[in-house]
Amino acid sequence: MALHSAPALRWNRSYLKMFKQRSYQKELLDAPNIDKGLLFQNLKELAIINKYLGGYAISLKGLKKVITAKSKTYKVIDIGCGGGDSLKAIAEWAGKNGYKIHLAGIDLKQDCIDYAKSTCKDFPGMDFYCDDFRNVFSKINDIAIVHASLFCHHFTEEEITGFIKFCNKNKAVFIINDLERNPVAYYAIKVITRLFSKSPLVKNDAPLSVARGFKKKEWHAILQKAGVKNYLIRNCPAFRHLVIIYPNE
Repeated sequence: MALHSAPALRWNRSYLKMFKQRSYQKELLDAPNIDKGLLFQNLKELAIINKYLGGYAISLKGLKKVITAKSKTYKVIDIGCGGGDSLKAIAEWAGKNGYKIHLAGIDLKQDCIDYAKSTCKDFPGMDFYCDDFRNVFSKINDIAIVHASLFCHHFTEEEITGFIKFCNKNKAVFIINDLERNPVAYYAIKVITRLFSKSPLVKNDAPLSVARGFKKKEWHAILQKAGVKNYLIRNCPAFRHLVIIYPNE
């Protein structure tokens, strides 16, 4: 029996080491020129994944902690808005609960903006910008909330620290809904997408996104480096984190 335990132990150590640190391998979605048909299929399937794995519920949980006054209009921007599915979920929630919000979607890909406009056509009043989100602050006054779902894992810790500092400087609450780096999540989404996905981008990027995700202690380190004083980090279902960052007084 001892003869078999050593290779198994080495395999287990190798298996765990894979998730000890973030992957910095670029996702296919981050490529500059993606075929429009492949991109749209990817966005369609991401909306399905968010719906059935509870992604929207996590974002709404964060928004419920910040959007509390029905007499006030909150300006909310969704950065890396992709196909606009999070925007629709937020708009539906606000409408059902009587909250006044002005929503805007921001993405660096014009094809994503075009797709989001088409899927959000039944939600009048949304604005869309193909731009870096930091530039939008000069176009929209008094942005209250920056929302980022499955956005931050595309970036380095230094870049995320910069995003946080920017939101803090502009007195905006930053709500982050992103993935926990976890072997169970990695292999589960790998199997699910292999069985049900028709998108080569989703099959490649879904498990890679998990490998690029964060541990809770890593979020604490990022927030401390950004000089944040008031924040909340919660473990959420389906191996995600909800991070709410309030601007310093």
